[in-house]
Amino acid sequence: MTYWDWIQWPAMVVTVLAAWLIGSQRPKRRMTGFVCFSVSNVLWVIWGAYAGAYALIVLQVCLFLMNLRGLRKNSKGKEDQKIQ
Repeated sequence: MTYWDWIQWPAMVVTVLAAWLIGSQRPKRRMTGFVCFSVSNVLWVIWGAYAGAYALIVLQVCLFLMNLRGLRKNSKGKEDQKIQ
């Protein structure tokens, strides 16, 4: 197993951690979850490029865009709470 092969393991761990954090009712934990998901997307893209898994790369780019949407919606929710 090369060093590049090992990237999939931290990517998997960060993905699972992110999914757990996203399920939190605490806004700060949810935001941390979106950041973790973004980190995992980068790790999966690196591993996918090494492995030639182009469908995985496209999937991770799409998921990253959804993470940006989630970050924006959660940030907007925090602003709305401050106003009230």
